[in-house]
Amino acid sequence: MTDDRKGYLSAQNKRDSRKQTGELGENAACGYLTEAQFSIVERNWRCRSGEIDIIAEYEDRLIFIEVRARREGGRFGTAAESVDYRKQQKVRNTAQVYLRSVGRLDASLRFDVIAVTIDRIDDKIITCKHYQGAF
Repeated sequence: MTDDRKGYLSAQNKRDSRKQTGELGENAACGYLTEAQFSIVERNWRCRSGEIDIIAEYEDRLIFIEVRARREGGRFGTAAESVDYRKQQKVRNTAQVYLRSVGRLDASLRFDVIAVTIDRIDDKIITCKHYQGAF
């Protein structure tokens, strides 16, 4: 196998691992929200401007939720810290597209973050922390 091919496979494995971590985090977040009596409206809603991980309703409010999942002991900071200003703006802009597309520009809204920590070895959820009104 050529060195170029090895690099490709390594990059592919990292992408697959990140995708698996993201899916575990989103599933945990949906389970948490459902238990907390939130109604899940959409998952992974996409348009040209971006994606919203979860759109939920709770107490007549539409809530746009960014889910961030990290493996325990990672070196890039906490999951919640990774939702920077640029990401917040992207979620806000995408939310506006969503609201226009479903005719709910007058909806009461909130932007939340759910940070999920996953065990490095067995994929168990360690923590699921909900930051309401995060931005």
